[in-house]
Amino acid sequence: MTASTGSVPLGRSGFHVSPVGFGMWRMAGLDFNAVLATIDAAMAAGLTLFDTADIYGLGTPIGFGGAEQLLGRVLRARPALREHIVLATKGGITPPVPYDSSADYLVHACEASLTRLGVETIDLYQIHRPDHLAHPAEVAAALERLHRDGKVRAIGVSNYTVAQTRALLAHLTLPLAAIQPEYSPLYLAPLEDGTLDLAMEQTMAVLAWSPLGGGRLMGTGSNDRERAVIGVLDALASECGVSRAAVIAAWVMAHPSRPVPLMGTQSPAHLAAIARARHIQLTRAQWYAVLVAARGAPMP
Repeated sequence: MTASTGSVPLGRSGFHVSPVGFGMWRMAGLDFNAVLATIDAAMAAGLTLFDTADIYGLGTPIGFGGAEQLLGRVLRARPALREHIVLATKGGITPPVPYDSSADYLVHACEASLTRLGVETIDLYQIHRPDHLAHPAEVAAALERLHRDGKVRAIGVSNYTVAQTRALLAHLTLPLAAIQPEYSPLYLAPLEDGTLDLAMEQTMAVLAWSPLGGGRLMGTGSNDRERAVIGVLDALASECGVSRAAVIAAWVMAHPSRPVPLMGTQSPAHLAAIARARHIQLTRAQWYAVLVAARGAPMP
């Protein structure tokens, strides 16, 4: 996908994506017509990065691979859609094992995702969680094979530590286009453990999952820390004239690594409101006010 106004680069992949992405882990609970309506709403809101995974659907009636199958049906019903989105999926979680990043399995998992999605190529293929029993050289070889065979255009990792990412990079001749950590005002680890710094060093895109704190930031707060963060967010939302969710997205996006928050809401109105985050420019004082509330202590 070529660059457009307000888009951000997906690392060194050559793709550009919307500053807010559409996370599809909740698709498992929807029927086809609801999925179609939600995707139409996401596109209307300007979201172009669609992130799913083979495991989405496990534990629901549609089962393992179900979310990919639903998206595949949408792509068949809306064939022009494929040209306007960056399609990302993930593999490597294999309940009850639970993880498998062996070369044979990753190739099999990717090919199965291609079949379910009904596409010839996946734009961004990511290792969903690190497999401690897979040597990074084997993982790298599998990813490069998939790229060489034209089955994936770019590669990434999800939930990798800085050390695990560096170990994989040491065996790759391709760049890692993206790293996908959990990141929100309630989960600050990527800000503190070097993940965001590594992303800037290696020119990787940061795809932030659970930016709303698993929904906890959209409630009233279950403890003093959550209530303090929500209080600051609401004050900023009032100042900016936007929703709380939009302020959260803007806070995530403000870091110079330019994280892309992956939003999983199924509400067209919420998608449209969150998309406004791209127009919010938080001041340093505003951004640090959220961080101080999240840390529960002044900055040193």
